[in-house]
Amino acid sequence: MGKVLKLFEKIIVWTLLCLMMIAVLVSTIELAFTLFQELMKPPLFLLNIDEMLEVFGFFLMVLIGLELLESIKTYLEEDRVHAEVVFLVAIVAMSRKVIIVDYKDVSPEMLYGIAAVIIALASGYFLVRRALHQYSYDKKKQRDGEPIR
Repeated sequence: MGKVLKLFEKIIVWTLLCLMMIAVLVSTIELAFTLFQELMKPPLFLLNIDEMLEVFGFFLMVLIGLELLESIKTYLEEDRVHAEVVFLVAIVAMSRKVIIVDYKDVSPEMLYGIAAVIIALASGYFLVRRALHQYSYDKKKQRDGEPIR
């Protein structure tokens, strides 16, 4: 039963990887098309604030897709999810939200909530990085034969 579940899991992860590759490719093509369209509108080669925010939001969406692709690839290679990558994806997603949000239509409570999520994500990322750094430092000391405190 364990082998069947493992095979099923691998098939699903490979399917997700292929679908994510297609989504990132299509998103990149759509981003290029959108950017070209916006630049060709009069006045030529100039973007207003709303158009720039739309393009930047799209760029960040493609970056989120790439980070998710990396996360799926890592899961396939190492059979585990890296918390660091998950935090980075979430931070980029929240950054995208901050960039594209229309501040006239958002309540102060929502902004406080977004700020709290960003602080929590940044803190979590910091702690994960710190733990990984400490872990690699301890491993190096073990290899060198030094005692670990």
